[in-house]
Amino acid sequence: DVVNLGIGLPTLVVNYIEEGKDITFQSENGFVGIGPAPSEGEEDPYIVNAGGKPVTIDKSGAFFDSATSFAIIRGGHVDATVLGALQVDKHGNLANWMIPGKMVPGMGGAMDLVVGAKKVIVAMEHTNKGRFKILNECNLPLTAKGQVNLIITEMGVIEVTSNGLVLIEINKDFTVEQVQDATEAKLIISEELKLM
Repeated sequence: DVVNLGIGLPTLVVNYIEEGKDITFQSENGFVGIGPAPSEGEEDPYIVNAGGKPVTIDKSGAFFDSATSFAIIRGGHVDATVLGALQVDKHGNLANWMIPGKMVPGMGGAMDLVVGAKKVIVAMEHTNKGRFKILNECNLPLTAKGQVNLIITEMGVIEVTSNGLVLIEINKDFTVEQVQDATEAKLIISEELKLM
């Protein structure tokens, strides 16, 4: 599978992949074959992810221009994207690009990724300073409507379905009640709930 990693928390995913998994990581800045973070002192200033952080390159690695990178994304050649979010709601709506009244550099590639990738995974902290991030309805400007498939936080893994948000995995350090209390939207608890 080809998996795009967005800026922020999603860039860490590559550091936690089990040996032998056949996943090729892509970055919108024109890089495929992202490997884990380099050891201290081994950084190459020219090998960076979309957030500008040093990474390594694996055996499948290649570099290309931004036009080619977005042709891969828009052309449907990305199996999944892992993005950060300011908010996600029970309908799979995503808000991840701006807070009104704050200066932002622009949309970035998120809008292309949510329509070009076959699966959209959000990796984020469950709350922001105690405020809900998983809502009944997003109240920030949307990046996409109904595109999120999966939400992964430090508390659990939540699948977005037509029936609502289903808690399918939970961190052993939290109870179902704690996860629900940190989530504005009502959670459906999977009958096959697993530990993360």
